[in-house]
Amino acid sequence: MHKRKDEIKILFVYSALGSFVRRDLKILEKCFHVKKMKVIMSPLTVLRLLKGILWADLVYTWFIKLNTLFTVLFCMVLRKKCIIVAGGYDVAYVPEIDYGALLSPWRRIMVKFVLEHASKVLAVSGLNRNEIMRLARPKNLKLLYNGVDVEKFKPSGEKENLVITVGTVSDSTIKVKRLDTFVKASSYLPNVRFILIGKYDSSIERLKKIGSNITFTGYISDESLLLRYYQKAKVYCQLSAHESFGVALAEAMSCCCVPVVTRRYALPEVVGDAGFYVPYNDPKATAEAIRKALKSDKGTKARERIKKYFSLEAREKRLIKEILNLTKK
Repeated sequence: MHKRKDEIKILFVYSALGSFVRRDLKILEKCFHVKKMKVIMSPLTVLRLLKGILWADLVYTWFIKLNTLFTVLFCMVLRKKCIIVAGGYDVAYVPEIDYGALLSPWRRIMVKFVLEHASKVLAVSGLNRNEIMRLARPKNLKLLYNGVDVEKFKPSGEKENLVITVGTVSDSTIKVKRLDTFVKASSYLPNVRFILIGKYDSSIERLKKIGSNITFTGYISDESLLLRYYQKAKVYCQLSAHESFGVALAEAMSCCCVPVVTRRYALPEVVGDAGFYVPYNDPKATAEAIRKALKSDKGTKARERIKKYFSLEAREKRLIKEILNLTKK
């Protein structure tokens, strides 16, 4: 006799509750009996993790770290089910910018073991799935796109001559997200407002030296304020060297921002023909594409693409289905 959904016990293991991780947690809490556990590795934490897995029918966790290795090992020994979401960095290998967990031989071995011994692995994009398949052969690999709440992230009011991007500013993210390209591009369009949204450290001084036509908001704790930026902006830029999906990009598109992106990794998968593509790390070409995007009417098309392919409702239905299929076995 199968358990009812609300009788299925899920241990939700996390190290940080990013927006997309939190969304999955809310989906699971609506349907199942969920306990969440923040894991920062220590001997005591390992014991807590073991106790939690003993309680659970299934363990669900994002990203492949050392705690994920222990999770998979304990699940193997105790014959429990576990679902791993490969979020991006953990299966990335981009040596040109020194990015990705797979640059480390030890982490490469660990990630391969986790992928091949988890009960189920979820990829957040087709590109993410390809990265997984280049390293390992999981026994149960499913593509399950990240989702956007299109009823929350929707247009409201008049758009402004505003161009935005979202990202934490640090030495590493400047390189990975090519935030320097965004700042340099702003100098070619002095009559257009540019805003970079996200917390920053001392590396912000590098960006301030290369562009004056830009505002840095710093950390925004209020998601409704971020939503208002999406709703005001005509253009959203994602100029990254690597993206496994691009949640902020998809949120902005859902608010009818016209996307300007590189043809790197999963970005074309999200944008399709609803935006403008630019050469990687080319500020002048980026500025020209932004100029065209500001005059275009692709914002509505961008929103329709997110609604069709990347809605949170679609992820919720698929995620519940994948869990039920796994717990029936």
